[in-house]
Amino acid sequence: MTGSGFCTRVLVILLSATTVEAAKCVYVSSYHQGYAWSDGVERGLLETLGDKCEITIFNMDTKRNKDEASIQRAALDAKKLIDAMQPDVVIASDDNASKYLIVPYYKDADIPFVFCGVNWTVEQYGFPFSNVTGMIEVAAIEPMFDKVAAIVGEVDHAFYIGANTLTEWKNLRRFELSGKTRQIEISSQLVGTMADWLAAYEEAQLADFVIIGSYAGITDWDSEAVARAIAPLSKRLSATNHGWMMPYTMFGMTKVPEEHGEWAGKVAIEILNGTAAAAIPIIPNRNFNIIVNNSLLDRAQIKLPEFIRLKAQAFN
Repeated sequence: MTGSGFCTRVLVILLSATTVEAAKCVYVSSYHQGYAWSDGVERGLLETLGDKCEITIFNMDTKRNKDEASIQRAALDAKKLIDAMQPDVVIASDDNASKYLIVPYYKDADIPFVFCGVNWTVEQYGFPFSNVTGMIEVAAIEPMFDKVAAIVGEVDHAFYIGANTLTEWKNLRRFELSGKTRQIEISSQLVGTMADWLAAYEEAQLADFVIIGSYAGITDWDSEAVARAIAPLSKRLSATNHGWMMPYTMFGMTKVPEEHGEWAGKVAIEILNGTAAAAIPIIPNRNFNIIVNNSLLDRAQIKLPEFIRLKAQAFN
């Protein structure tokens, strides 16, 4: 990526730094601005960093440009930016920034890195490195299965729908492992087009409940068209871990992207104040929201137990 293409990925924000020798931070997002998860992480990060550093944002844009060559080019562009700036700390969100940027280029380097949003485990990346710490992104799968059973009764068969992306393959594998321990058969479709997603959604109505993964990576997604199309099809309880999927889902136990950004910002500040990255343990996220889409629930004539209804936020 050269010339104007490179520039469109980069945004520099001066967070009211008060000294001439202000600390320099780089934030590398695996995805793009406008994607709900990335926007939440970025929002939490910027609010937490406050005036602690001058931050440069680089968006790898690997949800929309997900072929191997494009991802590797984006990682190399991010590396060129980091090498040129020599920042005091780099924050990197989601799997592709870890896989394609940190691991091949910055293992045990001098520049400290704080990752967030890496799904489920860091074993495949070999973390921790001497210069790397972070927050793992986990979903509330077991609590979700418990709540679903409380709503619909015994569950033998679930159907998982998501985009055909690295993140969704990792999420699906986790659901399959949890389903196996509960003797729940999990069918799945990870798709690339809106039409295929809708076909999978209709097929999924034969299962006991539907697990709604993320649509991010489906490039022709039309939110209004999907919401209209699923309304007459929705007969089985649907559940998700993603807040941005609630327009198309009845029940959510959703992760909070701001938590990742806030935590990464606090850790970056600790590092700027002299703490070594290796001294800060890698941890999972801890916060989840319970959300219900009453319109879809009413259409399917599904009633929630009172103990769930009293705790839930209504999706508007």
